[in-house]
Amino acid sequence: MNILGINYIFHDTSSCIVQDGDLICALEEERFTRNKHTYEFPERSIQRCLSIAKLDTENIDHIAVSIDPWKHQLKKIAYALSLGFKSKQFIKNEFWRYRNQQQKFWHWYRHTWPGNKHPEVHFIEHHKSHILGSYFVSPYENAALLSLDGSGEWSTHWMGEIRDGKISKIAESFFPNSLGSFYEAATEFCGFRPNYDEGKTMGLAPFGNADRLYDKARSLVTIKDTGEIAVDTGYFNFPHYGECRYNEKFVALFGKPRAQSKTAPFESHHEDVAAAFQKALEDCALKMCKILEQKTSAEHIIIAGGVALNSVMNGRIIRETRFKDAYIMPAAGDNGTAIGAAYCVWNDVLGNTKRHTHLNPFVGTSYSDDEVEATLKGFKLSYKKCDDICQAAAQLIHQGKIIGWFQGNMEIGPRALGSRSIVADPTNANMKGKINAEVKYREPYRPFAPSAIEESYKTYFELGVDDPFMLKVDFVKPEWRAKLAAITHVDGSARLQTVSKKTNPLYHRLISEVGKLTGTDVVLNTSFNVMGEPVVESPEQAIRCFYTSGLDALAIGNFLIMK
Repeated sequence: MNILGINYIFHDTSSCIVQDGDLICALEEERFTRNKHTYEFPERSIQRCLSIAKLDTENIDHIAVSIDPWKHQLKKIAYALSLGFKSKQFIKNEFWRYRNQQQKFWHWYRHTWPGNKHPEVHFIEHHKSHILGSYFVSPYENAALLSLDGSGEWSTHWMGEIRDGKISKIAESFFPNSLGSFYEAATEFCGFRPNYDEGKTMGLAPFGNADRLYDKARSLVTIKDTGEIAVDTGYFNFPHYGECRYNEKFVALFGKPRAQSKTAPFESHHEDVAAAFQKALEDCALKMCKILEQKTSAEHIIIAGGVALNSVMNGRIIRETRFKDAYIMPAAGDNGTAIGAAYCVWNDVLGNTKRHTHLNPFVGTSYSDDEVEATLKGFKLSYKKCDDICQAAAQLIHQGKIIGWFQGNMEIGPRALGSRSIVADPTNANMKGKINAEVKYREPYRPFAPSAIEESYKTYFELGVDDPFMLKVDFVKPEWRAKLAAITHVDGSARLQTVSKKTNPLYHRLISEVGKLTGTDVVLNTSFNVMGEPVVESPEQAIRCFYTSGLDALAIGNFLIMK
């Protein structure tokens, strides 16, 4: 049984293949188009998924799409009428865009899909793809469920419990009452691109004084005792899809916004707004979790949706609730809904009871040494083939070199997890500034993540739970903060990744080899790209990024290239 999963109406379009319940591959379209967070129909990733799975279209039995385009249509029409003269942009986005995307899908399905066999198409509700799809690949049989994003078809939030295979809903919220959109407004106010750069807002927040503007920020959003979200829409333009997500009342409350320019200075009130909205988001999520604590008996929680990428929020949920741990899919945003929709069809629609835990994020493309070497020769590059690429790279890292690390199957999701990574020595205090300025070409305040092997990470970090997908911000133990200066943020935090020998043995060994030289089984890890570009997918892209950035060396397969 072969299921093709697709996310195509929302951003971060993607596709996957689930075969007899196993996730064979999952790919994001941006890696091929080089258009970050793309809305383009994922035709390239679909073709590559079919190639990886060694299938043609005749072998596909079902197509799972992570949206129900007919869901809440009457509510949308009524809402559009309530907007009056402000409804033009809303109608363009919520009706015409959906219609155009639907037409693209059906044209692809009816005319581009080769052969005579057309598989059955299942349209799966967006939040169901997020949260139930995450449950089906989680390690938990019973769990509390929390899904948060900007909006799906019309829903912005869903929470409940699954126990003994039965799902119970506790609360659901609808547009424009959205925590995701609330946070997007702060992102835009701080001079970043909304629904794109929320990670920058999260990284800026520790530089601000949250208490100074917290009451004002928190007054704009309420979590009811029943769990629903209520936003004071009088301060925002996003309810009618205005050009800017906040309005003049928001500016009167918080001050002059920062210009959307990389070189625009940050004033203290920009940092304070980031801090206040970050704290407000965390506190709202924590209140929802407290409600889940009261109304469920679950020991674990599953968190999904774009807001689940806020790893600072997730860390607080682990620390400040009774939940022992959380499962957050590595592609917790819309890119992961292709996987979620496919598993909703496999488990929920087709009634298969066997669950397939998704703890291995390395489900993308890979290239053999022969393919890599052919590319290197084609570019007429000088290179060295290593008997031990981990040992060779570790020596360079210890010497202060910044390494492009391109190995094995590409990871799914926005975080580089040791397959398409840039790696450096975290004990070099100057490394953060150097990589931001000379390699990533991004804002100097932005932090970098540590990767630590799972056998010893508790030596350096406080939280005490595994974090293989880099989605639970931890704190560096005080006695290690000076030693690990390059990965310790201004507030002592770090977006930790724990590395398993089972799921990524090569990266695990690289960290271990670095540890032998530095005395710490930790490396600095950031995604193999420069600001504004997706993570590299192919050897050609890796080589191009290497030669157009300040990287010192490229370890690609068993080959080493130096400048």
